Amino acid sequence: MDKTTQRILGLDPGLRLTGWGIIESAGNHLRYIAHGVVKTDEHADLAIRLQQIYKGLQQVIQQYTPDCAAVEEVFVNKNPASTLKLGMARGVVLLAPANHHLSVGEYSANKVKKSVVGSGHADKMQVESMVKLLLPDARDATKDAADALAVAICHAHFSRVNHKWT
Repeated sequence: MDKTTQRILGLDPGLRLTGWGIIESAGNHLRYIAHGVVKTDEHADLAIRLQQIYKGLQQVIQQYTPDCAAVEEVFVNKNPASTLKLGMARGVVLLAPANHHLSVGEYSANKVKKSVVGSGHADKMQVESMVKLLLPDARDATKDAADALAVAICHAHFSRVNHKWT
């Protein structure tokens, strides 16, 4: 990989399923690398579930050696307890790449949708369809993995604007 190519780990935080997706970005060219989800045992205690997310992401980072990461910001929902637990999962999702000294970009859901679909109010199906159009090798991505790939695509667009290669 040359200096103009960056490998990006996109992450879609969730307590039950945390989506991840890896792409490479070189100029305007995107290349699919891999995707998946980290699943937690919904019957386990919260601390164990957070540990499962962390360990799963550690394995992904070690296997695919990304240059940076990007995470979708958490939206607030009607149930405060659910929002708090999702925030804890997001904290673990931010910690995992940080422990590998990766820079981590954070993007709102509207920014991700706008960068992938062209509209900040696109629905999940539109995002998933566009991800699979842009990255045909990701056609079997679940919605969580597709969301993570969308975050990586968003980061590729915005890091080109904000990052100067040396």
